[in-house]
Amino acid sequence: MYRKGGDRVEDIEVLKKELEVQTRQAEDRLNQLKYLQADFDNFRKWYEKEKGVITTLANEQLIKDLLVILDDFERALPAIEQEKNKEGMQMVYNNLQKILSGYGLEPIECIGKKFDPNSHEALCMERCGEETGTVLEDLGKGYRLKSKVIRPSKVKIAEHVMDDTGEDNG
Repeated sequence: MYRKGGDRVEDIEVLKKELEVQTRQAEDRLNQLKYLQADFDNFRKWYEKEKGVITTLANEQLIKDLLVILDDFERALPAIEQEKNKEGMQMVYNNLQKILSGYGLEPIECIGKKFDPNSHEALCMERCGEETGTVLEDLGKGYRLKSKVIRPSKVKIAEHVMDDTGEDNG
């Protein structure tokens, strides 16, 4: 492959140029591989997030359906007269609540708080001395699943009435 005399220098130059081309090509392929790896990592992260969202949505529907049973327990417990039966029902109710809270269900606390249309549904107003918009009564318990409201609380809110013991301006 080597030629006599001055051809060796030319051969070396040709080999250097070929090496540069091959090195650039290798660097380009390495960069492509890095981008491909980053894309795959991003896809994997997106997939895991989506899987979590789908699972949460599936759980949400199941939990909404179970809330009907939870409501029935809350209505039935005060009506039970025999202490033995009431204890058993209370135990079942507590277990159901514990299981649902393990999935991220939590009741919306509202009495005495300011009305929030994202968490509350106002059914009626009552004129009183409380500040307007204060929740007076929880008429239907609301729930959050993790941070999402899946059922708003049905509430009675205050409408402030001024006290008539002020000055007479007439």
